[in-house]
Amino acid sequence: MTVHNKALKEDIAKTVLMPGDPLRAKYIAEHFLDDWKMVNDVRNMYAYTGFYKGKKVTIMASGMGIPSMGIYSYELFKFYDVDTIIRIGSAGAYTDKLKLYDVVLVNGTYSESNYAMEQGGEEQKILYGSSELNNHLKDVAKKLDITLHFNNIYCSEAFYKNKDNYQEIYQKYGCVGVEMESFALFHNARVLGKKAACLLTISDSLVTHYEITSEEREKSFHTMIRIALESLL
Repeated sequence: MTVHNKALKEDIAKTVLMPGDPLRAKYIAEHFLDDWKMVNDVRNMYAYTGFYKGKKVTIMASGMGIPSMGIYSYELFKFYDVDTIIRIGSAGAYTDKLKLYDVVLVNGTYSESNYAMEQGGEEQKILYGSSELNNHLKDVAKKLDITLHFNNIYCSEAFYKNKDNYQEIYQKYGCVGVEMESFALFHNARVLGKKAACLLTISDSLVTHYEITSEEREKSFHTMIRIALESLL
């Protein structure tokens, strides 16, 4: 156990799916898993372990932002011997080529964060998901006949940052959208020799200004969740 997670090591599966929202973790457990149980509720950061088509899996929330993802993913990798974490979250689109509910598999995540420097003394600003895991997720999406966009994403530290420069980030780094957690996840996986990937559902657009509600964010990401769960098989 850690000060942030009361689960025992045997309570956590080798593969963890990480939505940001604790209520989304609860929703996934209730609607997709068999024989699930809550294994953590410290700080209301819910974690559930159960079975999907016979495969053991843990669904645990990461919270919002790089620091929160940094804490929970590090502890899962380091102290719970987790091999793989797949983030399943939402993102805002930087291009009209992405529509609401489109699913993006993150290739690289660009950030202006100092997380990698503070945590590991490294100066990287672009980090990449695990290529083997990404290729597997692509194969799963293809078998499910689901269109999967494979692009870079911008990982921001400030939700209410100046958004006027998003086109510059899009043009310079190929970032098709923005979210707030993948940079910490990819860094932790790299330094600890683990696997990490990030699946994102487009929940709003900085171009069209369309967006979905918080309730829809919690319950309407079934396509992304299905890809992640089917990858267990």
